Amino acid sequence: MNTPIDCLTCFVRQSIIALDLATDDIELKRSVMRRVMPVIENTDFSMPPAWTTTSIHRVIREGLALDPYIGVKRKFNDSALALYPELRARIDSSADPLRLASRLAIAGNIIDFGIFTQVDLDGTINRAVNGDLFTDDYNAFRVAVNQSRRILYLCDNAGEIVFDRLFVEVLAELGKDVTAVVKGSPVLNDATMEDAEYTGLSSVCRVIGNGSDGIGTILPWCSPEFHAALAQCDLVISKGQGNFETLETERIAAGIAFLLQSKCEVLSRYLSVPTGAMMLRMTAGV
Repeated sequence: MNTPIDCLTCFVRQSIIALDLATDDIELKRSVMRRVMPVIENTDFSMPPAWTTTSIHRVIREGLALDPYIGVKRKFNDSALALYPELRARIDSSADPLRLASRLAIAGNIIDFGIFTQVDLDGTINRAVNGDLFTDDYNAFRVAVNQSRRILYLCDNAGEIVFDRLFVEVLAELGKDVTAVVKGSPVLNDATMEDAEYTGLSSVCRVIGNGSDGIGTILPWCSPEFHAALAQCDLVISKGQGNFETLETERIAAGIAFLLQSKCEVLSRYLSVPTGAMMLRMTAGV
């Protein structure tokens, strides 16, 4: 996926969201934005949007000398953990725990403060569980899971990682060897090892960092440990829009199940889906 010109206004809006989360100091915001604008000006339109957004957020963290998302990450980890017992009980009583867990994992993808300033988590859970997915490759996904022993699970956001934990628990109960992947260091409200430990995911499966602060999964920036896990897995489960943007055209041996919500007009137009569409989209390995 290349970067269309429409993304430029979103780059500015995302920067303002991050600055508003971090500080009320107007002069500091102006100073950081002056450093951000040349990054936007030099956008490489041949690459996915995540490449430029990663560079923008590096500048923001450096200019602020802090991570602007640390507070919102803890807030939504706590909010999701409060829902965990009820959601776990619903999975346990479900006729198809894998299907329900996958739907909940897609619902959790709404927790994205790179794009939104507030989220309707309860409404999104209800829509994911009781409504139709715009792209629903669940039958192919279930076959892929049944045929796989080692699964690589690419996490996306904090808060959402609790929904990932539920999904990974179901996969583990099916006898699957799951390795979850988080960011190597902070970017946006993406999950890191700290979030995996705080939410209990690290007690359910092996968790590794990908060695990168890149948005999505930018393979040239990832660690040898990540590449080894990718080469050894039978199936990749990829959460979120950033991972889709950066992995959709990569040649990966294992099949990939993309679980996401289309949260912007650019991606929706690219996929020919309405904005807000929920998807479980299977792609074959090479």
